Amino acid sequence: MKITPIILSGGAGTRLWPLSWGDHPKQFLPLVTEYTMIQETLLRLKGLDIGRPIISCGEGHRFMVAQQIGEVLHEMDSRVKPENDKAIILLEPMAKNTAPAIAAACCAAMKQDEDAVVIVLPSDHVIKNGDTYREAVVKAAEQAQKGYMVTFGIVPTFPATGYGYIKGGEVCAGATGVMTLETFVEKPDLKTAQEYLDSGLYYWNSGMFVFKAKTFLEELARFEPQMAELSKQSFEKAKEEKDYIWLDRACFEQIKGNSIDYAVMEKTRKGMIVKLNAGWDDVGSWSALYDISKKDANMNVIKGCDVIALDTTSSYIRGGKRTIATIGLDNIVIVDSDDALLVAAKGKIQDVKKVAEEIKKRSE
Repeated sequence: MKITPIILSGGAGTRLWPLSWGDHPKQFLPLVTEYTMIQETLLRLKGLDIGRPIISCGEGHRFMVAQQIGEVLHEMDSRVKPENDKAIILLEPMAKNTAPAIAAACCAAMKQDEDAVVIVLPSDHVIKNGDTYREAVVKAAEQAQKGYMVTFGIVPTFPATGYGYIKGGEVCAGATGVMTLETFVEKPDLKTAQEYLDSGLYYWNSGMFVFKAKTFLEELARFEPQMAELSKQSFEKAKEEKDYIWLDRACFEQIKGNSIDYAVMEKTRKGMIVKLNAGWDDVGSWSALYDISKKDANMNVIKGCDVIALDTTSSYIRGGKRTIATIGLDNIVIVDSDDALLVAAKGKIQDVKKVAEEIKKRSE
């Protein structure tokens, strides 16, 4: 079964300042492996029968997308290598959240194959167990062929308050780990998150989806007809220039932006969940990167060169061009970049977004 990847690359990633910022958000950085996160998003599909990838991004990121995706396409197995080693790059004139971007990408997928099954992927996730992930993708694609809209439910490992949750319903006969999608719930407080974890009925909302492109467009037209029509027009009136498809600005700017969850998935009766337990993380902060990274004997994660950590424990230190030396520290985050230096208590690292906001205010 052929599956067409739709990779969403519109985020800013300010919680990973100072490396992720402005023109270089986190999806274009090699934060976990030698590959950037957007490259890993495509590479983890290796071995599946995929169609020509569709990347949706802002106009300012088009060159990085073309370069980074082009660098890894040749590493895909020859059986699944897209035509001409090129992805389809859709350029959004402005950010309108995920639903319009996915709608335009679904139009592009249907131009290649009217019955295209697509997998919608954020470009900034980490998944450690690729085999388990690919097995789940195949299961999801099988349900999508039947007309269902599938989301991956991440098996929770702790009572997270930073994720939205989805509740599973009736288990599908003959399909292990597949169930109906009963409801979406917002980010809970700690007590509620613990109750979700204890119940075994709730999963973290992964933000990854599999469905037929035409199924999504039909459901979007049912619930958000103006968005569906304007998204379609923005693709139909788009200008193709070299390696890029420039969505029509006049149509796109009229769209009232919304996420796929609010626009479609919370309303559809075609929702399904495929359970996924594959070491998933959305890498939303430096502390999250610490959690998923390999530690040394002192429980430190040290990246880059010229780092001297004396009597330092349980810390994340990412060096740049300068030597970093620490003495007698515990549970800290240090990230050095060409423009800025971040030093923070690991327990306060979520507040780095406030720093990015303050810098933006000062530059206005």
